[in-house]
Amino acid sequence: MPDCGEIDDLEDIEDMTDDPVVRLEHSEVALKRFPKSDNTENEESKELLPGKGSIYIKTWGCSHNNSDGEYMAGLLASQGYEITPNRAKADLWLLNSCTVKSPSQDVFVNAIKAGTDSGAKIVVAGCVPQGQPDSKDLAGYSIVGVQQIDRVVEVVEETLKGHQVRLLGTDRKTAGAPLDLPKIRKNPYIEIIPINSGCLNQCTYCKTKHARGDLRSYPVSEIVNRATQVFKEGVVEIWLTSEDTGTYGRDIGTSLPELLWELVKVIPSGCMLRVGMTNPPYILEHLEQMAEIFKHPRVFSFLHVPVQACADPVLLQMKRKYTCADFLQVVDFLRERVPDMTLATDVICGFPTETADQFEETLEVFEKYHFPIVNISQFYPRPGTPAAKMPRVPTSEVKRRSTAMTRLFESYQTFEHYVGKIMPVLITEIAADGVHMVGHTKSYVQVLLPNAPPLMGKMVTAHILSATKFSLQGEVVQADEPIEVSLNDVRKRTPNATNTTTNSAKKETIVEKGDKKGKRDRNCVSPTLVVLLFAVMIALVLGISLW
Repeated sequence: MPDCGEIDDLEDIEDMTDDPVVRLEHSEVALKRFPKSDNTENEESKELLPGKGSIYIKTWGCSHNNSDGEYMAGLLASQGYEITPNRAKADLWLLNSCTVKSPSQDVFVNAIKAGTDSGAKIVVAGCVPQGQPDSKDLAGYSIVGVQQIDRVVEVVEETLKGHQVRLLGTDRKTAGAPLDLPKIRKNPYIEIIPINSGCLNQCTYCKTKHARGDLRSYPVSEIVNRATQVFKEGVVEIWLTSEDTGTYGRDIGTSLPELLWELVKVIPSGCMLRVGMTNPPYILEHLEQMAEIFKHPRVFSFLHVPVQACADPVLLQMKRKYTCADFLQVVDFLRERVPDMTLATDVICGFPTETADQFEETLEVFEKYHFPIVNISQFYPRPGTPAAKMPRVPTSEVKRRSTAMTRLFESYQTFEHYVGKIMPVLITEIAADGVHMVGHTKSYVQVLLPNAPPLMGKMVTAHILSATKFSLQGEVVQADEPIEVSLNDVRKRTPNATNTTTNSAKKETIVEKGDKKGKRDRNCVSPTLVVLLFAVMIALVLGISLW
């Protein structure tokens, strides 16, 4: 399978400075022929035929952007282009950017310059050119808008011929390109499905709204059909993504719970579903249903709910549309109703108008709740946003606050209670060290297991041996698949972690549902028990012969 290109986990590409040019709607294509020298024209005409040439794809940003990059890779490959991870040999670089934060602006700009210097053609995509295509840093380069990724082949073909193509616009009535397009996944076991695009907020610090626009949701049937299709292709884990999953369906007369109840009907045994980020106000009204969904055995008990600040005056200046109490209501409810619920959150340190006392309020909440996953950011002004015009907190104070939050986060452990437990783990990738496989528990806690390639993409039963700040380490005790184990079964059969050794834990067995013989796993027989039985047999034999 071709490589879909590089993907970074960065979500912080800054928009560029203004340089007025005409913005074209999605139905318009601007062609500007670059000058060619006479001695290269014939050579280029042979190399740049439609479907000929190699493409290097680089994606920054969120899972929605990663999905866009995978779709563009699939479309280009389906038309004959070679998708290569080797940028030095590529005829064209497709750079798929993100506009959430500012620190990685230089990364994106430098990538454009590096590609140009190498002699490759350049196409830029993603939220940066969509939100501000008039940037002088983008002058002379072809652009694919976020809602026009299904036409990336046209843009690439024209760019390889020496034309500049700018395909933009946000007036599509749908959420974006059709979901049934060809795709090359970075991880063949994980499918990212966008369920909606845009959002309902007007956060004063955010540039994504400028690029993705207002809320547009995909129909339930289109999402369910996509899920059904990818499971048949060998996918075992689906991530639902958008700028705010909690808002799903409000524009088409449905809701996130209604979508999820339809999706769980098509999730095969041994596969899992992960729900993407939602803001607090849009999940509050669905808490009862969401708790039941998170308890479903094929849905990860995991949710990302950004709070950004826990001082109401700051949230008001951010235009976040909720209070700290609203956020904590979500946290308390899900933690109480869903066993081992994992909640991730975000915080911005040093937002304009945030006082030192208000930051301390936020710090106190984080100290009380000990969130296992926290994305800590310093405030960076985004050009064109209201917050960029507000008086800044001194840089030294911003750094002090982010350092204090980081130290607090690093001061506690949240996964130690899993040590000694036996639980299902879905394995989906190889760790960077090449020695371990990476899987996730029902609570979406990362587990490192000894590498065994036949288990890739399988649900296994693992014994958890140790915990770090960010992950667990364990061993596989049952590898038959599919394995269906309820949380209650796991808790009943799990030894007390304080009185457990590796051998005694292995005595505990989990019977696979659907096992017609109902036998226990032979791999879990205690070596100690075998030795004792052997000793008794010898004693009996000796005793009989002496008598």
